[in-house]
Amino acid sequence: MKRFAVVPTVVLVVGAAYCLLPIVWVVTASTKSNGELFRTFTLAPGTALFDNLADLSQYQSGIYWQWILNTALYAGVGALLSTAVSGVSGYTLAKYRFPGRNAVFNVLLAGVLVPAVVLAIPQYLLLASFHLTDTYWSVLLPSVLSPYGIYLARIYAAAAVPDSLVEAARTDGAGDVRIFASVAVPSMLPGLVTVFLFQFVAIWNNFLLPYIMLTSDDKFPVTVGLYTMLKQGNTTPVLYTLVVTGALLSIAPLVALFLTLQRYWRVDLLSGAVKG
Repeated sequence: MKRFAVVPTVVLVVGAAYCLLPIVWVVTASTKSNGELFRTFTLAPGTALFDNLADLSQYQSGIYWQWILNTALYAGVGALLSTAVSGVSGYTLAKYRFPGRNAVFNVLLAGVLVPAVVLAIPQYLLLASFHLTDTYWSVLLPSVLSPYGIYLARIYAAAAVPDSLVEAARTDGAGDVRIFASVAVPSMLPGLVTVFLFQFVAIWNNFLLPYIMLTSDDKFPVTVGLYTMLKQGNTTPVLYTLVVTGALLSIAPLVALFLTLQRYWRVDLLSGAVKG
């Protein structure tokens, strides 16, 4: 039997190497000076990491850290609001019977299949009609509604919140809001954490929407900010090392968030409701 495990193990190792190699390159490249970046072996470490960090912090009076704060605002607030909307919507679709429920769910499934690039221009025109372009709202508002998040929350609610548990709470006199807050949310917590993490990462890495919506440098997220630096690198090559260093720093919050939230992914989805 062990002989048959070799092939999947090799496939997993190759897949892991494929995913980790760009990260290894970013880590090593961020330690190099501009001369070392183009003249030394690709994966060989350099000697200029702290110089790069200092230069990045001083670039345009520290605007990189403004980009990081903007990105944290977009991703944090957007993911929280999206998780709340997804949780309520998914629970409603899973536990309530009302006319048009299946039609609403089918529309959401269709929304999952629509690429974000198709919606970017209509969203821009819609927000421009309300004079919201080049504001924080222009990036936050489109991030609140996530068809995939609602779909995922509905699946978790259907699996993790038994109808008998809801009926028992109603028998005890609990209203719909209290049932959702005290019964459904603890049971759906692993699913809601998953929705939050997926949405946070999607907003943090989003480039097209803020690139279209924003024109002010001080409102850029880190993705658009680094892109503007990269374009300037065509005439100022020294910025290449700053772009790589900035990319490395932008990965750190995502890694920390994943390591912090992964403890909420439990096998027993009902444990929260039982303990509550």
